Amino acid sequence: MEDSYKPRDECGVFAIHGHPDAAVLTCCGLFALQHRGQESAGIVSSNGPRSPFALHRGMGLVPQVFTPGDLDRLKGTRAIGHVRYSTTGSSNIKNAQPLYADCRRGQLAIGHNGNIVNAALLREELEQRGAIFETTVDSEIFLHLLAQPSGANTVLSALRRVEGAFSVVLMSETEIIGFRDPQGFRPLVLGKLDGAYILSSETCAFDLIHAEFIREIEPGEVVIINDQGIRSEFPFPLERESFCIFEYVYFARPDSVLRGVNVNKARSAMGRELARLHPVEADIVVPVPDSGIYAALGYSHEADIPYEPAFVRNHYIGRTFLQPTQMTRDFNVRVKLNLIKESVRGKRVVVVDDSIVRGTTARARVVNLREAGAKEVHMRISCPPHKFACHYGIDFPDPANLLANQYSTEQIREYLGADSIGYLDLEGMIRATGLRANSFCLACFNGDYPVPFDPRFHKFIMERRQGRSNLLVESDQPVLFADLK
Repeated sequence: MEDSYKPRDECGVFAIHGHPDAAVLTCCGLFALQHRGQESAGIVSSNGPRSPFALHRGMGLVPQVFTPGDLDRLKGTRAIGHVRYSTTGSSNIKNAQPLYADCRRGQLAIGHNGNIVNAALLREELEQRGAIFETTVDSEIFLHLLAQPSGANTVLSALRRVEGAFSVVLMSETEIIGFRDPQGFRPLVLGKLDGAYILSSETCAFDLIHAEFIREIEPGEVVIINDQGIRSEFPFPLERESFCIFEYVYFARPDSVLRGVNVNKARSAMGRELARLHPVEADIVVPVPDSGIYAALGYSHEADIPYEPAFVRNHYIGRTFLQPTQMTRDFNVRVKLNLIKESVRGKRVVVVDDSIVRGTTARARVVNLREAGAKEVHMRISCPPHKFACHYGIDFPDPANLLANQYSTEQIREYLGADSIGYLDLEGMIRATGLRANSFCLACFNGDYPVPFDPRFHKFIMERRQGRSNLLVESDQPVLFADLK
């Protein structure tokens, strides 16, 4: 994946009910889910009914946001946490999660992964009723709907109003609730540790804290956890499942299990499929770390070509390392991945990556290999060309900026300066997962969108008014809607 232009998932969520170290375990869970969002992180904790919620959030990575002192202040036996990358709304502390509110129904906190595709319409309706929005993210809509006087079962009635992708953890004064949209775009799993129930975006968080994986939350399921135990409701009619296949290609951690399939195994199988579809005579197979490693291993095994990790990744580069002048753009391409020249000099090289978005970084990689003396450079991509926008929680560029929308495959090869290029096809990508084709969302590849969306939708659709206040709320102070996502 191109470092400078890789698509981003919105976030990771985590929740635990019934453990004395709820906040510490939540922090560990968020650390395991850090790959799903690096802009901000937050935790809300509680000791139960009539106990004030404790909130701490900040911009940056989990270890930057939470100190031991911060975790000491997050007392309680239940907590929810969130790591964010913005796919709706700007990246700032005001939009960090979990969102918190103290309303007529008591204290509420929520963490959301996905995109609400009818967010603008719902916001307009709520504002006409007098709702005051203090953030520019779609997730705030959940809290406003929950605060409405709309009947006894407010959660279920609110969920029926929302359309799109949502895997959510919600904490009230008496319960933790997890729910997924009827299509199941984004993952959500259930686990257990020392009698405490846990919800997480991925199973890798359970491994870190030695929790037991129980099962996945089903598409359209609402799971309610309280002092009496756990129960489920299914308020939605059955829909065709549309799980995001890009979770297998790139987003999920390789040690996670999604829908019964290990992510590493799926990526390796994609590499094998790629080798069968696009064979080439070469001396070494080189992965683009970290996302291309497992597909490259599969390609190497299937093609019987030696695997050579010739790119070395620098894991200590921040998100805003340098401002984007032309000189620093060139520098940033090299500083994240450096090439071991001796490994490629005089070799015919197959470079395996998970995707090409705009092509700028991929082109720079080819140049680096040529300068290092590579005899041939063959690009292999473990998914089909991206041609369409995602409206369900992935921050792809505008379709007009996607390389595959501008050029044919041969023109892309020429633009990159490679000797050959080969993309995995839809059939091979699906086959590698071992799951049914009609259980996936493939919209970013084929334009077939499972859920209709507001044609006005874009990342900043909730930011239609300029000059709004950006006052920050201290993490240890009471917060209302002003401190939502």
